[in-house]
Amino acid sequence: MPHPRVAGLSLLIPAVLACGASTPPPATTPSVGPAAADELPLTSAAAIARARADSARYPYTAADIRFMTGMIGHHAQALVMARWAPTHGANPEVQRLAARIINAQRDEILLMRRWLADREQPVPPPEYVPMDMSGDHAMHAMMPGMLTEAQLAELDAARGARFDELFLRFMIQHHDGAVQMVDRLFATDGAAQDELVFKFANDVQVDQRTEIDRMTRLLADVLFNAPG
Repeated sequence: MPHPRVAGLSLLIPAVLACGASTPPPATTPSVGPAAADELPLTSAAAIARARADSARYPYTAADIRFMTGMIGHHAQALVMARWAPTHGANPEVQRLAARIINAQRDEILLMRRWLADREQPVPPPEYVPMDMSGDHAMHAMMPGMLTEAQLAELDAARGARFDELFLRFMIQHHDGAVQMVDRLFATDGAAQDELVFKFANDVQVDQRTEIDRMTRLLADVLFNAPG
């Protein structure tokens, strides 16, 4: 005769298998199209899908739209400045800083444009539009830290050590303006409840403050080593 424990197991195994067969498969993460994953290389497809789903629970506000719209133009001007570093004789440290700004803010522009498009909001162009051409002085006034066209022209005309000094001074001004935009967003009732907006704004605040500290130290070195 079979041992009683073995007999009990022979009765238990079919029951366990039957229960397992009736267990529904685990829920899968909603998928997003390949274009979204390609355009946002720093954000996983799962995170994008989760952030979009959360929008139904955390509705966006007019302040969120203003922030994301304005920050696109703000970032676009920073890209113009940073792309001059290799062609205007910037020193290696300034060039490395400029490259970091380009890599980070180019991807963030894609993220912000996608966020606006998903909510059927107007999407600004990814390129910088000078104030004199856009005529939208009110929009520029909402974006503290933006360089005037005269400041941009002064930076473009500079070379070597003079470019390094102006670039760092102007980019510190620019970054400080971005931090102010985040502070204004967080101070607005009901704003930044959307998960993606909150995370992005928080990242901007931390990253820009960190880079301000780095640029301040770098500017001190540039001024100390300046001829004469």
